[in-house]
Amino acid sequence: MLKNFKLYVEEDYSTMSQRAAEVFANAVKDDPMGAYGFATGSTPIGMYEALIKLQNNGKADLRKITAFNLDEYYPIQPDDPQSYYYFMRQNLFDAISLSPENTHIPNGAALDPIAECKVYDEKIASAGGINMQVLGIGTNGHIGFNEPAENLPATTAYMPLTESTIADNARNFASPDEVPRNSLTMGMHSIMMAKRILFLASGENKAEILQNAFNGPITTMVPASFLQLHHDVTIVVDKAAAKLL
Repeated sequence: MLKNFKLYVEEDYSTMSQRAAEVFANAVKDDPMGAYGFATGSTPIGMYEALIKLQNNGKADLRKITAFNLDEYYPIQPDDPQSYYYFMRQNLFDAISLSPENTHIPNGAALDPIAECKVYDEKIASAGGINMQVLGIGTNGHIGFNEPAENLPATTAYMPLTESTIADNARNFASPDEVPRNSLTMGMHSIMMAKRILFLASGENKAEILQNAFNGPITTMVPASFLQLHHDVTIVVDKAAAKLL
């Protein structure tokens, strides 16, 4: 299956992050006012740091893009340090001088989460769709907060988190009890409609799930496996994550 993808296997996390930033920056050069999708978590932080350096050195300009984030916890206030809104402002948006009106993240404080999901999809459509969507992968194969299940949402949806994802994310909270139990996440159709996918993974703990996602069957129990159906996926990984590919 990997013959369908552009694959970069880099020496370590640092070089992987630099490569991913260069791929993303080149996409923005082609459409500097387009819409781009971002992900949170530890994996893309290095890429965001590299993008900031590229812009500061005059080798990239992200100031005019429109940003859409994959997901957000629910319920959570935007100014909560654990919110993905806060994460993106701290790790990328403020540093590249991206105006708040050009940044879109599902509202984890919305009174009606289902209505918020519909509004979010309308915003993506109004922007003309996403040019390049950045994705990571959970150890259980989730992308965004599309968790392994018999059925997956097509459009942005209000979704419960699995216990494994809660456990993975608990490192960012004072205790597992503080991790929100629900989320707002782009659905599989929303993700697959992106013109290009930039997929990142790092570390030996991701090796087995990458093998399942890209060389195994397409199944809702490994949501990332649906990327096998996308026409333009660039995979950037380090050697540890790629050892079974």
